Amino acid sequence: MKLVEISAPAFDLAKTLDSGQVFHWENVGDGFVGAIGERAVYVKQRGNVLHGRNSRGKLDGLKPSSFPRIVEHYFALDHSLGEICASFPGDPIMDAARLFCRGVRIIRQPKWECLATFICSSMKQVAHIRQISLALRSRFGEPRRINNHLVYTFPSAYRIARASEEELRKCALGYRAKNLLATARLVSSGEADLEAWLSLSDANLRKNLCSLPGVGPKIANCVMLFGYERLRAFPIDVWIERVLKQQYFPRKKKITERRLREFCETYFGDHGGYAQQYLFHHARTGLRKTGTPRDSSTPLCFARNDKRRTRGQLRGGQEHGEIPRPRNLSGLGMTKEETREQVKEDKLPACRARRQARRSESVPWRTRCPPAKRGWKPNFRYIQARAAFAWKLSAPAG
Repeated sequence: MKLVEISAPAFDLAKTLDSGQVFHWENVGDGFVGAIGERAVYVKQRGNVLHGRNSRGKLDGLKPSSFPRIVEHYFALDHSLGEICASFPGDPIMDAARLFCRGVRIIRQPKWECLATFICSSMKQVAHIRQISLALRSRFGEPRRINNHLVYTFPSAYRIARASEEELRKCALGYRAKNLLATARLVSSGEADLEAWLSLSDANLRKNLCSLPGVGPKIANCVMLFGYERLRAFPIDVWIERVLKQQYFPRKKKITERRLREFCETYFGDHGGYAQQYLFHHARTGLRKTGTPRDSSTPLCFARNDKRRTRGQLRGGQEHGEIPRPRNLSGLGMTKEETREQVKEDKLPACRARRQARRSESVPWRTRCPPAKRGWKPNFRYIQARAAFAWKLSAPAG
């Protein structure tokens, strides 16, 4: 079957599909295979042109006249990306995210598929969400074949409502199975009419979505953005919360969720959803690929592995993961009396305490431990680690 050509200026297919909006597309050769509604679709990009083909089937909620129109609508190729990016605030972190996410567009997803997927995404990483989506599709969806690849459509609300909670739990949903089942029954019965909600205001739409089982403010904003094309919606998850607190509120130790929400609505404007998507994708992917060092000078230093910091570091009061200095090693040498005090307090041999003091002279000030907190006790393991670290810094080159 011949591939259909579709004009796609200012669009990056790979980045868009990998930006955490949808979770079922698979990379096959130089293209991608997935489902748009009930159609299996193969699409690849060469320059500013998409090449694709599809299987026969209905498109949930849409009635375009041709396959190119389906693809254009799904990938939002009609959005004026230049104007959208020009509306972003001109701060450094937003500029970096815009450059990194060049060509990323907000996908128009079928409403039920979007709602169900994000109910399943609660407290899950992207890789886990992909596994859940594949399990739901393969167990409850309809098979479609394209390019010798088997693709499953997303199950309808009616199909999920007929399943049992035990069957849904087999798809690795856990406690989310109960919420997904309850929401599916509301949607399939017509009590929650997702299509009728299209005419509601943002506030009323968010209120109705939050009334569904398993839907909170974050998931509601995701559905508003990806399912209802409300481009002002600004979902705040763990990644975005870290970006906002570290970049826009660096001096505030505590900031409420309401304050963050009000700030996002006013600061990012009418296209806050695009800004959020760019910040999210840049934080989740961009910094990791570029190997940005995690220190206090980095605008975005996500503490994804902060819980792995050892007890000794936490006792020393460290905030950025440096190896802490022993409490009384000033780096200026130690007298005999000071050495005795060090031995009494840290239980080190006198010769080792003096050696640590000599070697610590060349230690940069950034690696020094902040003033000890009241009730602090020495951690012998990290005193030894600190000594080894100081030795490496003071050792002559070569």
